[in-house]
Amino acid sequence: MNGSLDDYSRRRFLGDVTTGLMGVGLSHLLGGEALFAANAGRLDWKPGSGMTHLQPRAKRVLQIFCPGAASHMDLWEHKPMLDKYDGKPLPGEENFVSFQGKNGPLMRSPWKFAPAGQSGKMISSMMPHMAAHVDDIAFFHGMQSKTNTHGPGCVFVNTGHETEGFPSAGAWISYALGSLSDNLPTYVAIPDIRGEPPNGKANWSNGFLPAKYQAITMAAHRPIRNLRPPKTVGSDEERDTRAMLRRMNERHAELRPQESELQARMGAYELAAKMQLSAPEVSDFESEPEHIHRLYGTDSQNSLKAAYARNCLLSRRLLERGVRYVNLYCSSRASGVDGLLNWDAHKTLKDDYERHLPIFDQPTAALLSDLKQRGMMDDTLVLWTTEFGRMPTRQNGTVGRDHNPDGFTLWMMGGGVKGGASYGATDDFGRRAEENPTTIWEFYSTVLHILGLDYNQLSWYHNGLDRRLTDVHGHVIKDVLA
Repeated sequence: MNGSLDDYSRRRFLGDVTTGLMGVGLSHLLGGEALFAANAGRLDWKPGSGMTHLQPRAKRVLQIFCPGAASHMDLWEHKPMLDKYDGKPLPGEENFVSFQGKNGPLMRSPWKFAPAGQSGKMISSMMPHMAAHVDDIAFFHGMQSKTNTHGPGCVFVNTGHETEGFPSAGAWISYALGSLSDNLPTYVAIPDIRGEPPNGKANWSNGFLPAKYQAITMAAHRPIRNLRPPKTVGSDEERDTRAMLRRMNERHAELRPQESELQARMGAYELAAKMQLSAPEVSDFESEPEHIHRLYGTDSQNSLKAAYARNCLLSRRLLERGVRYVNLYCSSRASGVDGLLNWDAHKTLKDDYERHLPIFDQPTAALLSDLKQRGMMDDTLVLWTTEFGRMPTRQNGTVGRDHNPDGFTLWMMGGGVKGGASYGATDDFGRRAEENPTTIWEFYSTVLHILGLDYNQLSWYHNGLDRRLTDVHGHVIKDVLA
């Protein structure tokens, strides 16, 4: 300030204040530009290039899906109040009508819960093998769904939308990150030997994304067909034929650039040629040592458990060889008898889950242990998913539980995940998400963040809208990040 205080006029004071405020604003703008410049290397992100928006913590995904709505309060979330009030009405909802009708009284879990790991996390005593991994898992106990019907519920958890026609999470990630392998698919779905999940292939569809981003289905019990050329065709003849077809296909596609199906079919044929060598090798379980087969339970006398164990082993071999996203299913679509082929235990929960839990427990835990032993868990994100939860009450006149979209559990572990964490909770009886209610959009926002992707920037223009896996929602749950 020049001159004495007596010379400092009101007009000059207001002028200096204005100049000062302009400087504050300019410094804020320059600070924003500096931040923009620091991240400029990420702004030229191109889908499929392997580039990310953020620093990735994992590079591949294993998603385990249990169709039929596996019961949260019988597997993962301990509810002592169910023991205390077993046989009494659910307070405030004594006449509640859910998916299949009126509900009876509260029903305790048929099995004890036991503390596991150093964290002392309480989980069902029916999962002794999975208990070894609780300190590495981040549980989402406050999940909610928009639907209480299996087909739309499965599609909702897999795609973020309850109607068909939208890309699955695996398709979005295939589109965003591209392949890690030149001779195996980017995205593989492994259906259970008991059949496909509700709504079938819509769970691993490409939706409106180009067709090449849909999953390739394969399983230990369903090898890829027609990989080997006929014995009457020599290698030179096959090579020349493929070269000619490639030129014809490329010319055909140039004239029809809007037809993504053509590009996908061409890519599939080229991949099929490479898979003549890679696919038989990835399915060669005989090369695995005996102790690995014992670990997984591929030699089990329970044929369903042995089949799922082989699919778990196949999952590890695919991930190990560069498949970006593996969708592994444990059980199938609903059957004529509730709970027989999947986790939909309407009438006889105890009998149903005493079939399903032994099939699930050892092979799944073995897969997680195997990934750890090979150092792959550091950059693999594992998700456990199901379409919704189950009621804390008996379904009227049964010893089973009806559908409950208002509160259930999902979990994740692996690269970027804070082990031993529990985010959210249902109420004392497991009826509704009460603490940190969580949507599938927040779950996938967190998944994308761990993979180095900004859920706001991962989009595809379709029917006048920029569509996203997280729809118009999203929020990264930082409480579960390592």
